[in-house]
Amino acid sequence: MDRRLTNWAGNTVFRAGHVHHPATVEELRGIVAAAPRVRALGSGHSFNDIADSPGGALVSLAALDPVADPDAATMTVRVAAGVRYGELGRRLHAMGYALRNLGSLPHISVAGSCATGTHGSGDGNGGLATSVSALEIVTADGDLRTLDRAGYGDRFDGAVVALGTLGIVTHLTLEVVPAFYVRQHVYEALPLEALDDHFTDITSAGYSVSMFTGWRGPAIDQVWVKRRTDSPGDATPGPGDLGARPADGPRHPVPGMSPHSCTAQLGVPGPWFERLPHFRPDFTPSSGEELQSEYLVAREHAVAAVHELDAVRDRIAPVVQISEIRTIAADRLWLSPSHGRDTVGFHFTWVKDPDAVRPVMELVEERLRPFGARPHWGKLFTTPPERIDALYDRLPDFRALAADLDPHGKFATPFTARHLRIAP
Repeated sequence: MDRRLTNWAGNTVFRAGHVHHPATVEELRGIVAAAPRVRALGSGHSFNDIADSPGGALVSLAALDPVADPDAATMTVRVAAGVRYGELGRRLHAMGYALRNLGSLPHISVAGSCATGTHGSGDGNGGLATSVSALEIVTADGDLRTLDRAGYGDRFDGAVVALGTLGIVTHLTLEVVPAFYVRQHVYEALPLEALDDHFTDITSAGYSVSMFTGWRGPAIDQVWVKRRTDSPGDATPGPGDLGARPADGPRHPVPGMSPHSCTAQLGVPGPWFERLPHFRPDFTPSSGEELQSEYLVAREHAVAAVHELDAVRDRIAPVVQISEIRTIAADRLWLSPSHGRDTVGFHFTWVKDPDAVRPVMELVEERLRPFGARPHWGKLFTTPPERIDALYDRLPDFRALAADLDPHGKFATPFTARHLRIAP
């Protein structure tokens, strides 16, 4: 390779033979056509080897023109695959537009986030990929194809969250809405028992709500409530009505860390792209000294799942920096962790000690298995292939789609072989 290349956390060293940085789509097409194996390299915020192509090539799309051309008639915007949400948000807001939701990090690329089923939070908000209405993709022979729902029908639902197995996405068309503003409040020390009868009250207290806990006691350490300024007042009990206290200053989700990198709190209104993420785009949220896992269960099991994890908090707490609980609306994308069900995500930011984390991660998976927990594709997990098969009823259709677009497995990897049974 050009140099020793790792993911953001440094826990994965890419084994591809070369990294390409095409400046144009035509250059990219030539690279893909000539390569025996190739994968797109996004912002590197995955924690496993999903993006690697051992012995093949990696392609960074960061040099492509990060176009953002809104269409007021269709309320869509066409963007380059490698653009990051922080940059895109600023451009869209300046033109009077917004995306419906954002993830907690604005530093991640649009294509990589959508391809892995990454999400933000909110009872009514789907994952980031649900905004995609069309894809431009370079297929294995170097052809440039446009996939959209009108021309691709049901198979479009299989092409959006595709883990990079169908080709190299060059551009995405995203649905947009009029720009809006958000206020963010943080509440502390919510008794865990409040979730038993008021889970929906808490998660519906804002447009986007996140609960943070270190599993060090029967409490939710922080609740971050993000409310649109154009929404009516709350009619249901929120965290402040259920035993939590308003924070008296800015907070970082991880106890003891400076809130300087976090988005503004204390109810100060700001543009959607500066409030929906937890972290500011002009600051790196941490040094990468962490590992991450996330498991997504049907919303109906949320409270039971919380109690299952709380029962083993003495095992979780020593190796977790913070855990986040969020809700995501159901979608119909075949490999989305929210496919077919309203979902609750249990995210774990672990200490950077794989040997200490792995047995606890396995324990978390064991406790969540009865609830049909689906692991986040871009994070660490040990869920076996047969379990993955049972969790995704459209997986056979996805394999057929991959065989159609990539019959020789140019975009397949050891990761897809292990988890999807799609081999190079």
